[in-house]
Amino acid sequence: MNLNRRNFFSSAALLGTASALATRSTQAAGNAAPAQSVLREAADPTYKIQNHGIKHTLMGWCWKPMETLELARHAKEIGLVGIEGIDRKYYPDVKALGLDISLVGSHGFANGPCNPKFRDEVVTKLTDAIEVAANVGCKKVITFTGMRFEGMDPEKAARECLEVWKTVLPAAEKKGITLVLEHLNSRDSTHPMKGHPGYFGDDVDFCVELIKRVGSPNFRLLFDIYHVSIMNGDVIRRLRTHREYIGHVHTAGNPGRGELDQTQEIHYPAVLRALVESGYHDFVAHEFIPTWSDPILALRHAAMVCDV
Repeated sequence: MNLNRRNFFSSAALLGTASALATRSTQAAGNAAPAQSVLREAADPTYKIQNHGIKHTLMGWCWKPMETLELARHAKEIGLVGIEGIDRKYYPDVKALGLDISLVGSHGFANGPCNPKFRDEVVTKLTDAIEVAANVGCKKVITFTGMRFEGMDPEKAARECLEVWKTVLPAAEKKGITLVLEHLNSRDSTHPMKGHPGYFGDDVDFCVELIKRVGSPNFRLLFDIYHVSIMNGDVIRRLRTHREYIGHVHTAGNPGRGELDQTQEIHYPAVLRALVESGYHDFVAHEFIPTWSDPILALRHAAMVCDV
């Protein structure tokens, strides 16, 4: 059949629309194949997680000002199995809803162990977080390197980090808790939670080297796909290379830390398939800042895109 250029693109657009409609029809029919369309138009307001290759969870701070338990109820209805990044006072109620606490917070990313003046604070907060995690049945506590400071010697700062982590790890190992070190981007200065200029651990390969130097199975990497995309790129190759050190995963769209839709450059279906193929089946927390008028539809869409 002969098609001129205009007819060709018109036909292609129709085929794309038909494909999206077919995807939604398949979901409605209960087919267990992952939906995985990144198009906003494909977001299904009735979608529920169908596959169990990973454990979907979410970062609660992103959905503020939505009330925490309302968010937790939506998460449960969509099929997520956990929540993190919420006030500890909500832990009992969230657990009562049938959700896990997937990660417990500790000292924050600014006052980190690379700076010796924060050493005691970090040790205290990590020790406390390990105890909280053990009591609530959570297996992971987050940690950070902290921010660069004037006159900092990078190797000395790295040693400071190692000494602090090795101080608290015996308690973590005893209670079966894993500390996960989050790599953050230092490039985006547009928003205090989209990037962290001055962060010491802004190279994911360097963070993995720190983990190797710690040398404990209870110290692992928090592989934040958004931050890795910004700072290092080559996301799939890196997650495969560092797989044995990955202990937790976060998602968000790049640029902008928004939804996992066609406005951003990371193709999450391929990344999540590679993650599962690498043998990772643990928590993946959605940590994007919703921009859609319906933030819960955005969460459903993220669950759909990452349903592997």
